[in-house]
Amino acid sequence: MTTATAVSAKDRESLGDFLLRAPAVGPALALVVAIVVFSLATDTFFDLDNLSTVVQQSLVVGTLALGQTLVILIAGIDLSNAASMVVATLIMAKLAAAGTNGFVALLAGVVLTIIVGIFIGGLATRIKLPAFIITLGTFTMLTAVSKLIAGGQAVPVTDGVLQWLGTKRYLFGGIPITYGMTLALLMYLGVWYALTKTAWGKHVYAVGNAPESARLSGIKVNRTVLSVYIVAGLTFGIAAWQALGRTPNADPNQFQLGNLDSITAVVLGGTSLFGGRGSVLGTLMGALVVAVLRSGLTQMNVDGNYQDLATGALLIAAVVVDRIARRQQQS
Repeated sequence: MTTATAVSAKDRESLGDFLLRAPAVGPALALVVAIVVFSLATDTFFDLDNLSTVVQQSLVVGTLALGQTLVILIAGIDLSNAASMVVATLIMAKLAAAGTNGFVALLAGVVLTIIVGIFIGGLATRIKLPAFIITLGTFTMLTAVSKLIAGGQAVPVTDGVLQWLGTKRYLFGGIPITYGMTLALLMYLGVWYALTKTAWGKHVYAVGNAPESARLSGIKVNRTVLSVYIVAGLTFGIAAWQALGRTPNADPNQFQLGNLDSITAVVLGGTSLFGGRGSVLGTLMGALVVAVLRSGLTQMNVDGNYQDLATGALLIAAVVVDRIARRQQQS
């Protein structure tokens, strides 16, 4: 082997190892590049109010992606997360419209998404059905349930509790933020801590890497998997609250691609679809990349179909990078 070839192989190995050790670096760089490009291409993108709006637009998908991250870390998938969230928004809105206390309506919606998580986790651990099949079927059922509940009409929300996360305040007198943004940040910090500083988090990564090895080492695999789907269900319920704070209108036709957008954010953030590798910081970056891309292309008057095309291309590219990085590590 020539010296040049040896150096090239060493560089490729170093790149693969680096990507595996720091998967959030790639999406962070992509985010910076996207912001710079759209700031140069439009006159309004880098405006402070617009950047705040972009962050607000990323909240629902970002919260869905947080729960999706946990599921994908154990080598699972949840195609029903957005549908579960939409049903929760409808239940919250319907109960509030009927005179139910806002806190009770909120709790009812969150309990529903947790129950859905228990249902999926139970089938995955007890009957050993593939998560893809379980959540695809659950997605279909929940989509039908949302239309039955709504009766073909959107439900307006006027309750202050359900709208609270959309309340805007100004940081340092000029930076617009909402309570929803603060809650999302706290949720990300909480899940980051749980994954990196607790035994539960170590078990999640271990199950995603090699479930049989995890079982042999004493980890209760089924319990860990079920707990992940329950925690993910909780985040989807909070995503419903975020959605009502962002748009006080429960509509069964909203977020039809929310499940795919959340998966895109997770994969763009460097979390491996094969499980066992990823971070919530990467997911946060991925969610912001998706929001920046859609906002920037919208301001450039790019057709929505081309926006979906660009998002899909990014998803495929992220999976390809993950695959290459894993192959380089194994070689």
